[in-house]
Amino acid sequence: MWRVGLVWVGELRYGSFMRMSGFQKVALAALVFVVMLIFVGAIVRVSGAGMGCPDWPKCYGQYIPPMSVEELDTSLLDIDKFKEKAEKHGRDPDTITEESIVAEFNAVHTWTEFINRLFSLPIGIFTMLTFIMSLWWLKKRPVVTIGAFLAVLLVGINAWMGAKIVYSGLRPGTITTHMALAILLMCVQTFVVWAAAEKKWAIKYTSSGNTLRWVAVTAFLFILLEGVMGSQVREMTDALKKSHGNAPRIEWVAELEHTWMYLVHRSFSWVVLLSAIAFYVLSGQKREGGRGWHEHVILGIVLAQMVLGLVLSQVGILAVVQVLHIGLSSILACVFFHWLLGAFNREKAA
Repeated sequence: MWRVGLVWVGELRYGSFMRMSGFQKVALAALVFVVMLIFVGAIVRVSGAGMGCPDWPKCYGQYIPPMSVEELDTSLLDIDKFKEKAEKHGRDPDTITEESIVAEFNAVHTWTEFINRLFSLPIGIFTMLTFIMSLWWLKKRPVVTIGAFLAVLLVGINAWMGAKIVYSGLRPGTITTHMALAILLMCVQTFVVWAAAEKKWAIKYTSSGNTLRWVAVTAFLFILLEGVMGSQVREMTDALKKSHGNAPRIEWVAELEHTWMYLVHRSFSWVVLLSAIAFYVLSGQKREGGRGWHEHVILGIVLAQMVLGLVLSQVGILAVVQVLHIGLSSILACVFFHWLLGAFNREKAA
């Protein structure tokens, strides 16, 4: 039965994609690349490769970074900028020399961060193309053009934030802001894809849907709040990786348990779970035709996040689990926001 259900969902999603206009497919491509970038960015963070490229927009003074330390051309390095950056972070600038930079070079970290930067290129291309194509909608449906322009603006701000993160030396708070802006960008892009449909998708109710809608809004806000706290906790694990890099990762949990942010984040996950269950149950009662794929995906991801959180707290801060935890949270926010668009659509349900 599960196999048949999965095939049906796959055919439904494929059919929905084929019915999309060319503009919607371009906007959707931009959204998909943002999701991919969040996963890649998570890999950068958990691997400690955030400073793999210490300068920006070039990497070690080159547009294509060296594959090995032997290929590192020190004549291309702006040593003065490296010294200024070191001084800002409490490091003696006199210790920054060509020799010290060469000694700190790590090819794996450099290329991990460089690949992360490469993923931002298609985001910029598809987002700008979406905005250009949206100008056709300016008179017919101006909110589409406004949303596309806001997406371009957010991409630009996030690119600027990326540079600030590099030059701040991964200062606490900057990464959380970067992640929050990425989630906001995904929501805007989701809106653009949805709003550009010939007949915008909407949810039908068997009875008054006010209760369901506001339970959903509450659950969505809880998820966002949990995500912000989770990002703060991940910043703490970044610091622990630097100070406890050789210690077993289960010992990181013991350190985290001394912080109120981690304890609140862990406990608040139960609030998120209960609100997601309430949303799931109500949707089955008040949505015409029963639950759709959104509700199943939302509850499924919340349950998966609980399991992943349990692994992180009981087994250790495992890198692969962290990546899944971060990536799934972004997909959860995106799917839930799309459901809310359909729930609050005032047009006749399609």
